[in-house]
Amino acid sequence: MTPAELRALPAAPAPAALAALWWQAHGDWARAHEAAQADDGAAAAWVHALLHREEGDLANADYWYRRAGKRRPDGALRDEWDAIAAALLAPDR
Repeated sequence: MTPAELRALPAAPAPAALAALWWQAHGDWARAHEAAQADDGAAAAWVHALLHREEGDLANADYWYRRAGKRRPDGALRDEWDAIAAALLAPDR
């Protein structure tokens, strides 16, 4: 599956990190946040960081980036969404 195919799904997929990305792409930040919080793994932490970056809470975002083992990017949110989706959807993951 590609990031574009993830966006086009008719309903949020599992696991929680992908569901959070799907909800964010569909404009429901609160449900995306709930999904990201439902998982303690690094993937969900990465999405959680993106959500707080979108919100403008960079201190909180940086906390979640550290939990994910990532650094906050400088690029567009959409580019980061695509990068996260591609990484989570990679067949060797």
